[in-house]
Amino acid sequence: MEVTVEHLGAVQFEIKARRHSIVCDQPPENGGHDEGMTPPELLLASLGSCAGFYAAQYLRKFKLATEGTRVRVTAEKVKDPARVENFRIEIEAPVELSEQHRTGVERAVHHCLIHNTLLHPPKIEIEVKTSLVTQP
Repeated sequence: MEVTVEHLGAVQFEIKARRHSIVCDQPPENGGHDEGMTPPELLLASLGSCAGFYAAQYLRKFKLATEGTRVRVTAEKVKDPARVENFRIEIEAPVELSEQHRTGVERAVHHCLIHNTLLHPPKIEIEVKTSLVTQP
């Protein structure tokens, strides 16, 4: 997997993966134009869409309605060090679920790649390079 992120100016960045691109920005109070989600919002979006994928897979497996499944993800910003904490995922199924299926959906979401990545933090290496720009 790979994404590239390019600074567009001010506090905007273009994020590209395969043939897709999105803009990441900040609200005006942080010097942005509010033309895209902030990095923490993108993190919540990643977790929510992954959880939704696994929930819908479970519902589909049992031939239950999937269209209209909604996921809400909340978290808190904390300091020392600055981070996002206390994630909460709420899944709203488009049909009434038995207790067995509620438990099944919850179990399915526990298999979400992003959920498991957050529970078992990966190693992160940082390498700073300089691109040499030749002056005419």
